[in-house]
Amino acid sequence: MGVVLNEETIALIAQFERLTGAGSRDVIDDGEDERLIFIINPGDMGFAIGKKGLNIKKASESFGKKIEAVEYSDDPAQFIRNCFHPAQVKEVQFSDYHGDQIAHVVIRDEDRGRAIGKSGKNLDRSKMLALREHDIKNIIIE
Repeated sequence: MGVVLNEETIALIAQFERLTGAGSRDVIDDGEDERLIFIINPGDMGFAIGKKGLNIKKASESFGKKIEAVEYSDDPAQFIRNCFHPAQVKEVQFSDYHGDQIAHVVIRDEDRGRAIGKSGKNLDRSKMLALREHDIKNIIIE
């Protein structure tokens, strides 16, 4: 599959890197929720966030939108764990449904609300990122 970046996406990634020092492999402009979701290169989350969240705040002010950051992983299970952070994922298993890969995610009971988010916003974000980065068609929280 592979993610294709256009000029606008490349410009957003370059600006984020200049502001934070963190490398990013992708960004999604979620206009519906007025946020930019950056897929951060492995090991660069500390730079992306900055001390006391300073870099994320600086980027948010510069872009005029809420900034969210998710650390990329080549391992689909780890990437899904990263998508749900800070909610604690206990287990990720995969199944095949008519050729489509489905992720079954077990979340710690006290973190289920955080994982799903208000009106399902966090779950929707995780589904969108899992599809875009790893071609996982659906995530089911169990």
